[in-house]
Amino acid sequence: MTTLFQKHERTWLERIVIRILKQGVIPKHIAFIMDGNRRFAEKLNIKKMIGHSKGFAKLTETLSWCRDLGITQATLYTFSIENFKRPKEEVDYLMDLFRIQTKKVIEEMSKIKQHETCIRIYGNIHLLPIDIQQNIARLVIETAKFDKFYLNICFAYTAREEINNAFIDLQQCVENHIIEPSDINHTTITNAMYSLGLNDPDILIRTSGEMRLSDFLLWQSSFSTIFFLMHYGQSLLFGIFLLQ
Repeated sequence: MTTLFQKHERTWLERIVIRILKQGVIPKHIAFIMDGNRRFAEKLNIKKMIGHSKGFAKLTETLSWCRDLGITQATLYTFSIENFKRPKEEVDYLMDLFRIQTKKVIEEMSKIKQHETCIRIYGNIHLLPIDIQQNIARLVIETAKFDKFYLNICFAYTAREEINNAFIDLQQCVENHIIEPSDINHTTITNAMYSLGLNDPDILIRTSGEMRLSDFLLWQSSFSTIFFLMHYGQSLLFGIFLLQ
């Protein structure tokens, strides 16, 4: 079974290219919208669930590229709140996939320690099944001390909901006389976000040819360089990734 920390061997040419690139400026934070799982499945006339599984496998490979290049933070848009509107069978499958993978990561905690990876989950976690919430809580708590690589997963997330909840929290703080209305500024709004502690991404990459952000990190990506790739996530190659 593919896991988040699966080892991917590099060819000799890839190793040389990585060494050369690391002599220059490497972005610290890349955010990904690995889109196109369902369309990829339709194109190959396979089940949507298989498309999602292949998409996850490519995601783990992409994370290994980031680590090899010295990128210290990656943010993944894995499940939008809007995705709950999809057919129940598909939503249940995605929940099962996330459930299995979070359990697998917990079982492989030694690999997390080896990579010194801090895992952070951003989104409305209360919308998820209780057992998944428990898995998330354990992962976040047990990896909070690591700082070599940050893996941020946006699950049950939309940027508009994040911003809306931030303002609701700030409104309640004003009503409870914790802060004054004049205290509300860019910093206090940022601090009220789910994604407190998340550095703004240097680069945002979306696959599948769709040229939109789909309600992802709207507050944080104001100054990000954005690349819209024509390739489906499953067909993203290391060379294409390096050229961005």
